[in-house]
Amino acid sequence: MKKIDIHDLDGNILRTFLVILEESSVSKAAIRLNVTQSAVSYSLARLRRALGDPLFVRSGQGLTPTETALSLKEPIQDVLDGLSGLRHQRPFDPRTEDMRFVIAANDLQRELVFPRLWREAREEGIRLSLEFMPSGVPSISMLRDAQCQLILTPFPPDAPHVMQRRLFSGDMMCFYDASMRDAPRNLKEYVDADHISVRFVGGSDSNEALRGMDKTAFPQPIVTVSNFNAISPFVKGTTLLSTEISTMHIGPLRELSMAPLPFESEPVSLYMAWHERSTNDPAHIWIRRRVEALTGEIF
Repeated sequence: MKKIDIHDLDGNILRTFLVILEESSVSKAAIRLNVTQSAVSYSLARLRRALGDPLFVRSGQGLTPTETALSLKEPIQDVLDGLSGLRHQRPFDPRTEDMRFVIAANDLQRELVFPRLWREAREEGIRLSLEFMPSGVPSISMLRDAQCQLILTPFPPDAPHVMQRRLFSGDMMCFYDASMRDAPRNLKEYVDADHISVRFVGGSDSNEALRGMDKTAFPQPIVTVSNFNAISPFVKGTTLLSTEISTMHIGPLRELSMAPLPFESEPVSLYMAWHERSTNDPAHIWIRRRVEALTGEIF
């Protein structure tokens, strides 16, 4: 490989490289970057010349990265993170920033925390853009590959470079329609009942915290749904049971009755997780503090 001329590289070119790597397509990268295909092709050509490697080869309908391209993914992301970090040296005023965050969260946190956070920010004259994606049981790649900047989840990724802070803890409870049934009085009544749970992408479900029980005794759900808002319509008018964290009673399960489980279980905690590269970013610090303050008030 020939010597790299650093004057041929800039943040836009490096960002373009990462987007092509993620999309495996020049046209899709152009759409995502909101530029023309020729602009993407020109940036790729400059990077190829600087690195002395084709970086991508055509394969079917898309592009396949070379070994060099794959090896450059993390170093280039680090360079971009470093460039972003230059702004830490200047004063930060949220009212003069155009802040945009992609946040992974389930419907409980999304609906209880962020509408209020966004409204308060707007009232303060802060230009805040929010985009949400399902958290499920999040993987490290969501943060490592900058798919999102913040995750709110009971299951934070346990990996190097991932920071986390516990926001609150709550007990697992039974939710049910009191007009159709009573709360289960013992383990047998609980196990014999029909259950509903949320199943996340990847196959895990919202009752992971109870998996320490004997799996031969733990009831398998008769209904599984993709989000917590879908639980109440199924439970109302039936004898179904839902086992979720107690804070659901002020969120998606507010219309159902709630009772303690008829057995001992460990409390479940909700965490805020982020990549360490964002730890000192002033905008990221701002939103973390707002999330922490609001969850403290709400929960």
